[in-house]
Amino acid sequence: MTDRLKQIFSQMSSELWQNVPLAPPDSIFKLTAAYKTDTFDKKVNLGVGAYRDDNDKPWILPVVRKAEEIILNTPALDHEYLPITGLPEFTVAAAKLILGPDSRAIAEGRVTTVQTISGTGANHLGALFLSRFYQWTGDKKEVYLSDPTWANHPAIFNNVGVSSVYYPYYDPKTIGLNFDGFLSSLKSAPSGSVFLIHACAHNPTGVDPTREQWEVIAEIMLEKGHYGFFDCAYQGFASGDLDNDAWAVRFFVDKGVKMLICQSFAKNAGLYGERVGALHIVSPGKEAAERVKSQLSVLQRSEISNPPTYGARIVTLILNDAGLFSEWKRDISTMAGRIIDMRKELFTILTEELHTPGNWDHIVNQIGMFSFTGITPEQSKALTEKAHIYLTVNGRISMTGLNHNNIRYFATSLDAAVRGTL
Repeated sequence: MTDRLKQIFSQMSSELWQNVPLAPPDSIFKLTAAYKTDTFDKKVNLGVGAYRDDNDKPWILPVVRKAEEIILNTPALDHEYLPITGLPEFTVAAAKLILGPDSRAIAEGRVTTVQTISGTGANHLGALFLSRFYQWTGDKKEVYLSDPTWANHPAIFNNVGVSSVYYPYYDPKTIGLNFDGFLSSLKSAPSGSVFLIHACAHNPTGVDPTREQWEVIAEIMLEKGHYGFFDCAYQGFASGDLDNDAWAVRFFVDKGVKMLICQSFAKNAGLYGERVGALHIVSPGKEAAERVKSQLSVLQRSEISNPPTYGARIVTLILNDAGLFSEWKRDISTMAGRIIDMRKELFTILTEELHTPGNWDHIVNQIGMFSFTGITPEQSKALTEKAHIYLTVNGRISMTGLNHNNIRYFATSLDAAVRGTL
């Protein structure tokens, strides 16, 4: 190759990606990276959405250890490809877990279930399916998202050509649910609109509707012919009860609301890295469900071909064995119970010991892994920069990051931030 050709190829290579903009880092992962490099001995990480025990360590559920031992000692298991739609025993059991073992929709063959790459994959596949086949209102493909919502939701929909609009959900004045605003959006949205709804333990606010409020929401959804895109990442993690946390989903299905459900086993089974999830689409009839499954198979085949086996086998063993299932429920109760205990202790320190200015009832009224503290972005930044407490700037904290070793340090730092003395 001549020097001139080398020069031409060198220029082509250097210019190939010049127009690719540098994307900002993910805010949560950036926060975690900063925490890991911090050498301060009292540093606290309240950003990550993963369970930690009272010693701030990842917790492998005892029931998961038992399931892994069974898999290890089953020589007949192989490493062959799963079907495109996933491990059949898993998809059947996962559907019963979220919809109930006596679900009429399941009995009538109206539920299509596909194993996905955790809840994120379920959200993506569900969004992709709707973008291709849903009968959208008007010329625009739009999904209504709660304000605020999980940061990945708008990105997932945007990637499949569906734009996001927001409905009022969180009320900063009450640090609770803006129920009237939510209902107003449901009523004013064009008939047949798609609403993404958090099934329980709303991320990031920890604010859920009451059962009475869910009933009103369902009635308006039916009247307007809206489509419910349910994201259920925390079944069992909210209240400690799997059935209680699935109540809204089951109620909407029984009422006949058009809907799908995204399901994750990352949190409630502690299988974060195994990426175990499912997408459930409820159709009006069995024949429609078969057509839906055929198209989901085509979409899944072109993207991941086949879902992974290991995590699905663990979950399947737990769901199908009565003894393991009972132990799993105890493990879930342990995790949810520790979170609830941290809420109560934080509330007590702030209100009874420190007398921190403001109303802190929301700390115990909110539910699940996350809590919206109600503090300002400036106060959040002060906690990170001055107290080495890592949280998102909107004031969201992961309750699992608190434990008996750091909760008092966090509470006193929060108190100082609110008073402006940090």
